[in-house]
This record gives sequence, C-alpha cells and structure tokens, in this order.
Amino acid sequence: MKRQPFSSHAQSDIAEAYAWYEKQSPGLGDDFLMAVHEQVGRITALPEMGMVYRTHFRRVLLSRFPYALFYRTNSQGIRVVAVFHHRQGDATRHGRLR
Repeated sequence: MKRQPFSSHAQSDIAEAYAWYEKQSPGLGDDFLMAVHEQVGRITALPEMGMVYRTHFRRVLLSRFPYALFYRTNSQGIRVVAVFHHRQGDATRHGRLR
C-alpha cells in the first residue's frame, strides 16, 4: 500500500491556503490544489529535482501561487512535510523543518 505523500502539518497548511483562496474567489482554491498536486506528481517522478534546503529537505515552488513545498525523500518515495507561503519567515520554517 502506498503511503500518503502529505504529513498532517502539510495537510493543514494546504487546507488553510485552500480556504483563503476560496474566500478570495470561488474556484481559486481548486486551482491551488491542482498546482500542489501537479508539483507532487513532478517530484514523485523526479525526487531529486527540488533544491536542497537545510540538508534534510528539498524545496520546490508552485507555479502561479507564492508557495513552496518542502519534502523529504526516502526508499518509500517522497513525503511533503510543509507548504509555506513565501512571506512566512525563516523562524517559522526552521521551527517546523528540523
């Protein structure tokens, strides 16, 4: 059985961003989800494509939205551990990405 590619924190990050975009314009949240899932498809196929971030993580940017996916790779595939807006500071990232 294939494991879920998103940690519970990443799922919360995505749900929060989705709700915000839907509030701005109905359907925009769905576009955000599509961008997330497209990027997950890419990193699943090419796990090494993301930029190395803090030694243990990789980072890829979403197209159209100011967000980045932070993930780890291992023998079971990829695991998205956080989805951060570009304006979230390094303190927030460092606290979650240990």
